[in-house]
Amino acid sequence: MEAGEDFGPWLARQLKLARMTQTQLALAVDVTRAAVSAWITGRATPRPETIERIAQALNTDLATVHTRTTDTLAGLPVGWYHRPGHADGGRELGNAAAFAFDADVGVLARETCQNSLDERLAENGRPVRVRYTLHELTGEALGAFRKAILWDELHPHYMAVSKAASQQKVGRVVDAGVRDMFEKGRLVLLRIDDYNASGLTGDDYGDGKFSAVVRRQLESLKSGRGAGGSYGLGKATLWATSALGMVLINSTLSVPHEGRTERRVIGRLELPWRFIEGRPYAGPAWLGRPDPDSPGAEVARSWWADEEMVERLHLARDSDEPGTSFLIVGAHDVASLDQSTLDLDADEEDGSDDGTRDIRAMHRRLVEALGRDFWAAMTGGGSRLPLLETSVRTLRNGEVVIEEEKVDPTDAQPSRTRALRAFYDGTTVDRLTEAGQVALRTVPLRLPLSGGRRGTLGTHPAVLLVTDAEDADGTSNQVHSLRGNRMTIKKSGVAGLPLGVNAFQAVLLVGQAAGESAPFAEEAEEFLRAAEPPEHDRWGQTEELTLRWSHTAHHRIARLTTEVNAAVKDLVARPKRSGGQGGAKLRKALTVPRKTAPRRHSGPVLPELDGLDASIGASGEWQITAEVKLPRGGDELPAMTPVVLLDVRSGSRPKLDWAELVAVEGCEVEDGVLRFTPRARRAIFRGSTDVASHPVRTALTRLVLELRAGKGSEA
Repeated sequence: MEAGEDFGPWLARQLKLARMTQTQLALAVDVTRAAVSAWITGRATPRPETIERIAQALNTDLATVHTRTTDTLAGLPVGWYHRPGHADGGRELGNAAAFAFDADVGVLARETCQNSLDERLAENGRPVRVRYTLHELTGEALGAFRKAILWDELHPHYMAVSKAASQQKVGRVVDAGVRDMFEKGRLVLLRIDDYNASGLTGDDYGDGKFSAVVRRQLESLKSGRGAGGSYGLGKATLWATSALGMVLINSTLSVPHEGRTERRVIGRLELPWRFIEGRPYAGPAWLGRPDPDSPGAEVARSWWADEEMVERLHLARDSDEPGTSFLIVGAHDVASLDQSTLDLDADEEDGSDDGTRDIRAMHRRLVEALGRDFWAAMTGGGSRLPLLETSVRTLRNGEVVIEEEKVDPTDAQPSRTRALRAFYDGTTVDRLTEAGQVALRTVPLRLPLSGGRRGTLGTHPAVLLVTDAEDADGTSNQVHSLRGNRMTIKKSGVAGLPLGVNAFQAVLLVGQAAGESAPFAEEAEEFLRAAEPPEHDRWGQTEELTLRWSHTAHHRIARLTTEVNAAVKDLVARPKRSGGQGGAKLRKALTVPRKTAPRRHSGPVLPELDGLDASIGASGEWQITAEVKLPRGGDELPAMTPVVLLDVRSGSRPKLDWAELVAVEGCEVEDGVLRFTPRARRAIFRGSTDVASHPVRTALTRLVLELRAGKGSEA
C-alpha cells in the first residue's frame, strides 16, 4: 500500500465522518467485524479486492484509499459553522484585537512577515520565503470563487450585518465591502505564502500553533527567544485587512498531523453579533468539515483538501515545502487612497489606466513596506545568509498585471545594507576617513536584575554601525535599531549634532543581531522584547517590563540611547588634522569678526554670528554652515545679509558671490537676505560660494563672514 497516513487511523476517521459503525462497514464489504477492528488497530491490512469494496462503501475512488492523503467525500460536507450567541446575552460587535492596527497593507506586511520570520525553519540555514499575491477577480472568475466559498450560505449573515451597519463600526466596513463587490463587480484577494516555515502544526483544539492562529485570541506561541511577536495580536491584521472579515488558510506542516502534512485547510470569518431567523450568532464562523466528535457534529474543524478544492479557493501552493498560505478575501488598504489618486493622474498622462489603479498602488506600498522594515533580514554577508526573501506580484483574473517583483534591500536601504554587510564581512573601520566606509563602535546595554532587585545582571555590547547616507535611503541622520529577527524596531534621529556634519545613516544591532556569541545576547533579546508595544516599533516603558523587572527598568534603555547618540556624534564629527585643506589649517582660514569689548546700543540688539563650520568642495568652492544667535525681546528682528569676504593684509577685502544660500533652521532666505522666525532663539543657514568670483585659488585664501543689517552693501 502506498505511503500516506496509516491505514487504521485514516479508516477510523472516515467511519466517523460517514457516521458509519465498524459493523456496518463489515456488512458492506462482506467481512467480519473482527477483521475491520484489526484493520483499525493496525494488526492487519485488507486485501486488494477488499480495498475496492471499502472504496465503494465510503463512496470514494480507489486512489483515495491507497494514498490516504485526503478524506473521502462520505459524510457531512464542508460548510460554515457559526458560533451560537452567548446564553447570558453577551455580545461582541467585532474582534477588539483587530482595532490594534489600521487597515493598511504596510502594517499587514510588517506583522505577517514578522510572523513568518519567527516561524522560519532555522535548522537548514535557508531563509524563509514570503510572497504576496494581489489578485483582482471580476466576472466569471468572481462568480466561481463566490460559489467555492459557499456565498449563498453566508449571504443572510452579511445582510443582517448590513442592516445594523449604522450602529456598528465593523458592520459599516463589512457593508461597504459587500457593496463594493456587487456594485463594482470585483473582489480583491491578497494571499501571503511562506515557505521554509513551520506551518500551522498541532491539534484543532489543543495547545499548538494551529489553535493559536485559528481558534484563539491574544495567544502567541513563538519558536524562539529572538522572535518578534509576543502579544498574539499580529494575526488580527489579516482579518482587519479584509473588508469582508474573511481569511482562508492552507498549511503544509513541518510536523505531520493525523499522518499527513499537505493541504490542511480551514477558513475563519469575523463578523459582529447578529440575529438571523430568530437565532443569535456570537460573531466568528469557521469553514471546515463538521467534527463528528462535537455535539450534533456542528463544530467545523480543518480538513485535508484535495488539489481541486485548493485551486477553487485560490489556495494552491507552489511546492510541498512547509509553510502556510493566508488568503485575505476582500482586501482593502485605506492608507493608500490618497496615494492611489496620484497614481491615477500618472496613469492618465501615459494612457495606461486600465482599471487596476488600486491594486497597483497596493503592490507598490507592499514593496516599500517590506524594504523599509525588513532590509536587514534580507541582507547577508560573510558566513551569514539572509533570514528572509520577499516578493510581490499582482494578477487580474489569473492574468499578470505586474510581474513578480523581488524586494532588493540594496534598493530600499543602500547605506544601511552596506553597513550591515561590512559588519558581516569584517571590513569595518574605527573612524570614517573615506566615502563608503563603515565605522563600528560598541555601546553598552546594562541589563537589570529581574523581580525588582537592584543591580546589574550584566553588560551586553550592542553594535553601532555608521556610514555615509545616500539619497535612496530617505531621511538621513537616523539610527535604525533591530534585534534577533532583524526587523527594524526603532527609528530615531540624533539630537544635538555638530554643525556641518556629512549626512549619515546608522544601524544599532542589539541582542542576537549583535552576534549569538555576544555576551548576554539572549538576555538582551528577552529584555527588549518585553519593552516593545504591540506595534513593535519602539523600546520603552511597558506593563510587562514593569512586572518582570521594575518600574525603572526602561531607564536602562534610555541610557543605551544616550550612549548611542554620543557614539554617533563622535564618529561623524570632523577629525582634527594637522595638515591638508581641512582641520586646523582650514579653521585658521575662517574668521568671524568679533568686537574686543561690548558696547551699549541705544537701538535694537542685532543678531550675531555664534558658530561657523567650513570646508572646501570638490569644485574649489567654500561650503559654509553658520549659526546665528538671536537676541531676546521683540518678535520682529531686522533682516540681515550674510557677506563672505577674502581676508587680505592690506586694502579692501574682495567680496565673493554666493552660488547657493539656503535656510536650515529658524530663518528664511529671500534674495540673499535672512529673515528670522519670530521668537526663535537661534538660526542656521548654509551656503556655498561661486568659484567664478574667486580671484585666487581657494586653498590659498582666508575667509571672513559678516552679517550686515538690511540688504547689506558692496565691499
